[in-house]
Amino acid sequence: MNTRFPKINNIPEHVAIIMDGNGRWAKENNLSRIHGHKEGTQSVRSIMREATSIGIKYLTFFTFSTENWSRPKLEIDGLMKLLIDSLITYEKELHENSIRLQIMGETNRLPKPVQKIINKIVTDTKDYSVSNLILALNYGGRFEITKATKEIALKFKNNDIDITEINENMISDHLYLPKVPDPDLVIRTSGEMRLSNFMLWQLSYSEIVITDKFWPDFKEEDFYKALKEYESRNRRYGNIG
Repeated sequence: MNTRFPKINNIPEHVAIIMDGNGRWAKENNLSRIHGHKEGTQSVRSIMREATSIGIKYLTFFTFSTENWSRPKLEIDGLMKLLIDSLITYEKELHENSIRLQIMGETNRLPKPVQKIINKIVTDTKDYSVSNLILALNYGGRFEITKATKEIALKFKNNDIDITEINENMISDHLYLPKVPDPDLVIRTSGEMRLSNFMLWQLSYSEIVITDKFWPDFKEEDFYKALKEYESRNRRYGNIG
């Protein structure tokens, strides 16, 4: 247990993070956008370590969205190379701490070298159960729900299910990682007040914490502030409480 920060009594099981502000951080520091993304990977590593140390079971990072393909090719190529380098760097740490890597998104569009390293680490860590690192790659919330809807519609067309069987649980079961619980807390950096097509179904009752800090400046103490903010919330799920 980490003793550098106040004790968290109500630890969320699943924390999702929308990492925002790498480009603006780079601009403020007169650096390239790729340098900003590279600096952001250090925040990923430090937050992953802290989350594991305090017992957070699932930690999800919004890494690359379906909309990010519209960025300049040079930036996309740099992001894919950085992703490979980061995964290779983190692989040893995942094994040492029994952290399972899981991916949500349409990975078949990613470059073959990225798919190769992802598939290897996902396979090699699939039996770990201490904690889970989840990367949303080529991910879009609307696409995920549309994909689930099509799969259910096909089952109905083939008479595998009756329309009365279609409910929220069935839809959840057709999302990317149906066995992963919905996030308790979602953190967004850089002060933006939107979900950006991220886990639209799963975040229905998640607590949201917004910080003005750019992602590369988001450190362990900021993570603990977000957790303490979560701890102070009264989660009523639509009830009076």
